[in-house]
Amino acid sequence: MSQATLDTRKLVVDSAPWVFQSLYVAAKLRLPDLLADGPRTAADLAAECEVHPQALYRFCRALAALGLFTEEPGERFTLTEAGGDLRSTAPGGLAHFVVVNGEESFRAWADVLYSVRTGLPAFEHVFGMSHFDFLAANAESSKSFNAMSGAGVPGVVAKYDFAGAAVIADVGGGTGGLLAQVLERFPDARGILQDTPAGVAEAEAFLTAHGLADRVEVVGRSFFEYLPTGADVYVLSRVLHDWSDADCLRLLRALREAMGPDARIVVIDNVIPQVEGYHVGKFSDLQMLVVLGGRERTAKEMTDLLVEAGFAVTSTLTSDAVPGAPRSEALFEARPTGN
Repeated sequence: MSQATLDTRKLVVDSAPWVFQSLYVAAKLRLPDLLADGPRTAADLAAECEVHPQALYRFCRALAALGLFTEEPGERFTLTEAGGDLRSTAPGGLAHFVVVNGEESFRAWADVLYSVRTGLPAFEHVFGMSHFDFLAANAESSKSFNAMSGAGVPGVVAKYDFAGAAVIADVGGGTGGLLAQVLERFPDARGILQDTPAGVAEAEAFLTAHGLADRVEVVGRSFFEYLPTGADVYVLSRVLHDWSDADCLRLLRALREAMGPDARIVVIDNVIPQVEGYHVGKFSDLQMLVVLGGRERTAKEMTDLLVEAGFAVTSTLTSDAVPGAPRSEALFEARPTGN
């Protein structure tokens, strides 16, 4: 989309908080799940959700206008194919994304000028704590965030060869979706899954369900406090964009000290192309600033960060855009220098 074809008025209306927060109501109340077996009246849905019947009808009517539901006589609603994408179990984790960004993140964005004026995350200004401290103190929010984060494994992972690695450590790996996929491809390898206690809260159940519990050591500690030793490959997937350059350097340098001289790291993250025009990464970068204090980076910025931390980038891979969105991710393999 070029600047010349951008319809500013349509962009403002279509992306207004009215629309997003209506999607939030649907996802939070799990309306698509409740409609999955057939049409129901707004009153019936309201009784099950314990909300106001007429208020819910009005939201369902608006959601029908967006194409998520079909409205029938008698204030009855049917789920459409598009609405099915907001089911809590739908691939891609869209429902979890909407819930996370419709709750605490939405409140942080209401004070976005604080970030513009200070360069600091508005989230901390609003809540009095960092986003990850908030998740540690709020189990329901943490569950939604973990479900969102673990909903999709970067496509570029499937292109990377982990052959020869006896132990693979997924640092900041959440529930373990990426590590599970890798271990299924390389059955001779073992894994270490590390994240905060809140981050790995559901990892044991997930790994057991995938038959991998006996091949993975789960470590519930912050990677700023402890890093495992003895792995052949250390994976940082969608981790560094959560943090400032200073925090990334602190993590990467600590990782360099923990890893053996022949080990390597694999960094996977969104990359912002150095081109004019619209790209979703330029807006997810703002989310990193306002909520987390991190940033999306260009490929050069990521390479420069790794070099400054004492690594040499030995190879890179790029993934295709995620279907339906111009999202770009890249994988950077790097090895410690000076060994």
